[in-house]
Amino acid sequence: MHPWLSALLGGVLIGLAATWLLWANGRIAGVSGIVDGIVRRSSWTEWGWRAAFVFGLVLAGGVAMHVVGQRALSPASWPVLVVAGLLVGYGTTLGGGCTSGHGVCGVGRLSKRSIVAVLVFMATAIATVFVVRHVLGAAA
Repeated sequence: MHPWLSALLGGVLIGLAATWLLWANGRIAGVSGIVDGIVRRSSWTEWGWRAAFVFGLVLAGGVAMHVVGQRALSPASWPVLVVAGLLVGYGTTLGGGCTSGHGVCGVGRLSKRSIVAVLVFMATAIATVFVVRHVLGAAA
């Protein structure tokens, strides 16, 4: 399977899952908000669907890794992964949501706040790649 085809398939599945969650539950598929509801110990019905959603993400990732034959989660060390996770958590708090919530769900609902957030995410990513590749000279 071509890489662009698997990316397209993954994007379609994410869009369908986000649409289904909104239609079936009236909930937005922003992962940071879903995890926040688990951590804050919401009611059992709320906790249940949130836990099922996160479990499904982990399960689907594991199945995808098995299908493509990838054995390692990341080449980074565990301390780097922990620090990265904490920084992502801080960033989602600072940004009022995560990229999935803003990009997939917010833009799809034409939320002005989400459109601005996605533009900031993209500009930051572009600037970071430029600095890492062209200023610091790191390999791709």
